[in-house]
Amino acid sequence: MDDLIRKLDLVSLRLFAAVCQEGNISRAAEREFITPSAVSRRISEIEALVGLPLILRHARGISVTPAGNAVWQSALSVADNIQELGAELLQFKTGTKGTVRVVANLSAVVQFLPEDIAAFEQLFPEIDVELEEQPSLQAMRTIAAHGADFGICNEVAGLDDFDVVPYRKDQLYVMLPKQHPLAQTRSLSLADLTGEKVIGLKLDTSLMQLLKREYAALGVLFTPRIRAGSLEAMCRMVQVGLGIAIVPKLVGEMYVDVLDVALRPLSAAWATRQSFLISNGRHGLSASASTLASFLTDGKDFFRSNVH
Repeated sequence: MDDLIRKLDLVSLRLFAAVCQEGNISRAAEREFITPSAVSRRISEIEALVGLPLILRHARGISVTPAGNAVWQSALSVADNIQELGAELLQFKTGTKGTVRVVANLSAVVQFLPEDIAAFEQLFPEIDVELEEQPSLQAMRTIAAHGADFGICNEVAGLDDFDVVPYRKDQLYVMLPKQHPLAQTRSLSLADLTGEKVIGLKLDTSLMQLLKREYAALGVLFTPRIRAGSLEAMCRMVQVGLGIAIVPKLVGEMYVDVLDVALRPLSAAWATRQSFLISNGRHGLSASASTLASFLTDGKDFFRSNVH
């Protein structure tokens, strides 16, 4: 059996199947663009390998022996399997099948990616997307270490080290208890909030880094009263009156109707944030990763070098 696996080649099987189908060595040779003697030699080699006659040669053609019929059926099965394999490999090559690993910051995971990935999987059901939430800084470290195909993060220090393309924009809002005096104000500036207790996230999130920088520009040390582990927890703490929070608009809108809170826009140019898809370079992406990246960015030039 080991000799059979090592020595029986696909070309010989294809030629043998052609002879069985045509019932004639010459016609099979003509069909396969090879000399009849070469076909006959290939069949003789298979017969020597298996130790049994596979065809009986006649003046006007051939007849297939029972052993030959078994080899013929197996050859057809192998050919079908090879065709299926070729079709499957083509899917990988063209980016319609595969596995893509994405790391993304909390804001993108909560606001945009669930719907985007669901829509993508409707079009490309053979591509599996593995999504992991990581803070923007950690996502950049993961991409730098080639731990994922691409990442999604907000603009933070170090982004220029990657190839990037814009993904989505979001708007920051202030979430307050409904009874808070500032809830009566149509919009709020960061200066309006300097005396307020703030509910924040972990320091390595892009949102906390942004707020730390903007509070510092006002000459105020940014010290959140509580650091929540998720946006949902942060919103719940606002509901019970532990403080206020600055959250992406879409996140706030998820809770404003179910929690006793109010949302007010934050009036600052920096409150409109741009998120980006980042990679070590488009040529390092698999075809399926390129397919997902193109879908998420509406076919923009993924990737171009640097943000600016």
